Amino acid sequence: MPIETITSLRNARVKNLVKLRDRRHRDNQGLFLIEGYRELSRALEKKIAVAEVFFSPEWFLGENEDALLRRAEESGSRLFRLSRDAFLKCAYRDRPDGLLGVAPQWTRSLDDLRLPEDPFLLVAESIEKPGNLGTLLRGADAAGADAVLLCDPVTDLFNPNVVRASTGVLFSVPVIAADTKTILEFLNRHAIRTVATTPAATLLYTEADLSGPLAILMGSEQYGLSETWLEQADQKVRIPMAGQADSLNVAMATIITLFEAVRQRRQQ
Repeated sequence: MPIETITSLRNARVKNLVKLRDRRHRDNQGLFLIEGYRELSRALEKKIAVAEVFFSPEWFLGENEDALLRRAEESGSRLFRLSRDAFLKCAYRDRPDGLLGVAPQWTRSLDDLRLPEDPFLLVAESIEKPGNLGTLLRGADAAGADAVLLCDPVTDLFNPNVVRASTGVLFSVPVIAADTKTILEFLNRHAIRTVATTPAATLLYTEADLSGPLAILMGSEQYGLSETWLEQADQKVRIPMAGQADSLNVAMATIITLFEAVRQRRQQ
């Protein structure tokens, strides 16, 4: 199919790309944006059905963009070339790299999960900031977590900043959103031990047993874990703080705890 070139900022497709930055329009259309070479490449690697790819060579940063566009077209994506100004109007980033995909949202349930013998999960409750959620996904992927369970989510998983901060690993880590009751029942049914992080704990995270079937629990940036999760947790741990700060950014705390679990699990 010939590649259509779009130069007008008033073009209907350009206007719709701008709309898709807003959650209401994303949810109404069941679509979301994938901006950036790395993110789009990882989406294609994981067989995400990227319906459309918009590109602007004037913004390209490297030499591999043409090969990526061929991969996208071969996978069924329809390509559109945008002028420099038209792409800038659509882009979410301050300095775009000239690649923007549109893909359908998906929904996964806990029943879709296929857990190994010793599952390693991250449960994140009511994370508020898209950048933090994306970084949590990136950390979970790096640590080899089997899934991320979003408990009572506040942030939209398909927010462009989540996709960006995750560097595209959103497409490789199973992410499932559910309410507290449903996730608790799932963890109990599969005999997965829960370890909650809280500054009020007396046990250091390095002293806890983080081997075996495990779910690490992380709470919101402002309030931490809810009383329900703290009461239901099998164990509560803290990260020692030597300075004046009494807590870490949730993404930093998550990564520290995840990799302590990785260290212990490798020694089994």
